[in-house]
Amino acid sequence: MLFIVGLGNPGTKHQNNRHNVGFMAVDQIHQQENFPAWKVQFQALVSQGTLGGEKVMLIKPTTFMNESGRAVGEAARFFKIGPENVIVLYDELDLAPGKLRIKTGGGAGGHNGIRSIDAHLGKEYRRVRIGIGHPGHKDRVSPHVLGDFAKADYQWLKPLLDEIARNADLLAKGDDAGFMNRIALRTQSNEPSGARGQSSAKGNKQQSHIRQARTKSNSAPVPKTGPMADMLKKLLGNKD
Repeated sequence: MLFIVGLGNPGTKHQNNRHNVGFMAVDQIHQQENFPAWKVQFQALVSQGTLGGEKVMLIKPTTFMNESGRAVGEAARFFKIGPENVIVLYDELDLAPGKLRIKTGGGAGGHNGIRSIDAHLGKEYRRVRIGIGHPGHKDRVSPHVLGDFAKADYQWLKPLLDEIARNADLLAKGDDAGFMNRIALRTQSNEPSGARGQSSAKGNKQQSHIRQARTKSNSAPVPKTGPMADMLKKLLGNKD
């Protein structure tokens, strides 16, 4: 048995919160893979099915985020499974919106749902971190995560959730690299402009001065004669 756990807060008040993106991802898997109707068990909503030939239980704790570990721990004890058979999907402030990363173990990074699961299960479970971006100041974190996704966010969020569900079988098979590659290839064009800008800026910082000069020389008129032309020929090489 493999658990795929989505983190969030129960109730219609929270259903579109950024903090509930884990619930959203698991809901999309449930819908796309035609899992049976949700039922209440282990202080959670659960549904059993198969993915990639593996028996899977989807879990959405109803304990509220800060006590997520109570539900996951209870289910794990009932089925006698360890953290290596648990995958948790949740929101990550330190990733740009639309970005996704997977890791096993590590710290909670200030996420109370993860901290709770660590306490009840141990840390060596797989974590699918879904970027929601950081508001820029710690005083704005709570209203950011508990605020709803903006209408414009769904331009990247919906394709991302669709691809998570479409490739969930790779997660079940343990092919994390393949899963991440599929997500990256199929959602890259839907990334928010801010996320692309951050990547571009980082890339430019890593370029040498000569490479940046070559790039600039290709996009701006280059003098053919005079001192500036002689200097550029020495710097970039004479291609004539």
